[in-house]
Amino acid sequence: MNAVSGQTPSTAIPKIRVDLQQVADLVPAGARVLDVGCGDGTLLAYLTRFKQVDGRGLELSMAKVRAAVSQGLPVIQGNLETDLKDYPSGAFDYVILSQTLQATHSPRAVMEELLRIGKRAIVSFPNFGHWRVRLSVMFGGRMPMTSTLSDAWFDTPNIHLCTIQDFIALCRLMRVQIEAGYALDEQGRRLGFTATGKRANLLSDQALFVLMRP
Repeated sequence: MNAVSGQTPSTAIPKIRVDLQQVADLVPAGARVLDVGCGDGTLLAYLTRFKQVDGRGLELSMAKVRAAVSQGLPVIQGNLETDLKDYPSGAFDYVILSQTLQATHSPRAVMEELLRIGKRAIVSFPNFGHWRVRLSVMFGGRMPMTSTLSDAWFDTPNIHLCTIQDFIALCRLMRVQIEAGYALDEQGRRLGFTATGKRANLLSDQALFVLMRP
């Protein structure tokens, strides 16, 4: 037993990325969950173990699929932009898309699919409206590189970067209800204001939204 925590190694809660922990905290125990772009299954493994979710994963990278499957996770290889249509409507309570929307070719179409197959969608993304990003473009005259936008412009998977206000406008256009919006710092910690407030677009490094159809 760990003398400090009082937990055995088998029951100690593992450390996951702070922003992923924020997502995990929004998912109720026992929910049916699809993690889209699940990577190596870190979040899905956490939800399965500590929230007892009925979880599934979809991931493009075959190497990451193998890593997830090696943990006993039900993850399949697929492209979210073409394969989400194969899931039946209302199949999940929550569909998660973490830090991936900006890398899709058709964000609106992806959002439509998330909300078709899930009662709720949890979506997070880096905020291109953050003040450091604005200053980098204004005074440096170059595409920014930050902790949440860490790749050079010629080597980034991000093709549809947006600001928080852009995302809110898209939700309004799609008639999607924002159930909750969380402003996050560069580490993924919640800030003292919501993502739907006036300060978020300027001061949030990233944002996390819970969406549903009205």
